[in-house]
Amino acid sequence: MAEKVYRELLEVMKSRGGPYSGLNIPEFFALVEKLFDPEEAEINNALPRKPTPIDEIAAKARRSSDEVSEILERMAGRGLCGVSKTSDGILYRGLPFMPGIFEFIFIGGGESEWEKTVARLIHTYKKAYAESKGVEKITYPLTRVIPVARTIRAGNTIHTYDQVMTYIDQYDFIGVGACYCRQAAKLRGEELHGMPVGVCMWFGEVAENITERLGGRRVAKEEAREIVGRCEELGLIHMSRNTTDEIDFMCNCDRWHCEVVGQVLKQPRPGLVFNSGFKPTFDAKRCVACETCIERCPPEALTMGEANVPVVNTDRCFGCGVCATGCPESAIAMENKPGFPAPPKTVKELVTALKNSPQGQD
Repeated sequence: MAEKVYRELLEVMKSRGGPYSGLNIPEFFALVEKLFDPEEAEINNALPRKPTPIDEIAAKARRSSDEVSEILERMAGRGLCGVSKTSDGILYRGLPFMPGIFEFIFIGGGESEWEKTVARLIHTYKKAYAESKGVEKITYPLTRVIPVARTIRAGNTIHTYDQVMTYIDQYDFIGVGACYCRQAAKLRGEELHGMPVGVCMWFGEVAENITERLGGRRVAKEEAREIVGRCEELGLIHMSRNTTDEIDFMCNCDRWHCEVVGQVLKQPRPGLVFNSGFKPTFDAKRCVACETCIERCPPEALTMGEANVPVVNTDRCFGCGVCATGCPESAIAMENKPGFPAPPKTVKELVTALKNSPQGQD
């Protein structure tokens, strides 16, 4: 019975898609058997992707509503399912591995033996998955960079979606939690290069869920701004979903552990699939060729030119502004990239763009 339910779970996780969706390899089963006990696996397999009432889930699972509710609450407390509050009650939904389960598990920053074991099993599964599948081409940006707004040169067009503070000002409920990538690396005993862990930011309903169930904490707007400022000084990249109107999270990513950045850097032209729509420009009179910007650049897009002024490789550049925030001489400013397309407005538009994107990069 247990083997059958995990075989069914494989097909369910395949159908949910996303990075590292179900793959029939031993490492997958080692991971999911640690994540879900057989009872939880059975309920996971009955969960639709859209938020659904308990009664419908119970009917599909052929169990009582009370029994299913107890199991789902147990799962929700470990980040194994999605939760939504409505006027009609609590709704639950099935999650893919990413974005979803992998991130939710580590939000609380816990360091239990279960979390340490899961961190190792995820890492082993991801490595085996990559070896089996090879480098998967990104055909359309699923995520985007939000530039450091204070580094943008006056006179350039700055949309509201280009400014982190837009999202902080927009939402009353803001939560912060541990970065999955760095927290999992920490649990595996890896070097964090001085980067903070508890700086991933969530907004609105998702923020409520992570603070109520997953160990995140609610912060006031003032503290949220302070966290953003600290991340910028440390050279982290602001990243979110590639939409303008439907943003419910913002990650602050590094080059060593971030899952998104790591996958992007495996692409032949990283700057085409992960970008803010801005590029750095350099003031030759101010630049002292200290190479701080070159050291800070996450995609290693900068080299020192013949005139002792950095040169940017726009095929690699993310337009994040990390070079500009670290320049001791204020010799770098960000400018609009000509012809850069606006992101989709909604998740629905993003899904359509993903479906219609050409296969592969030029």
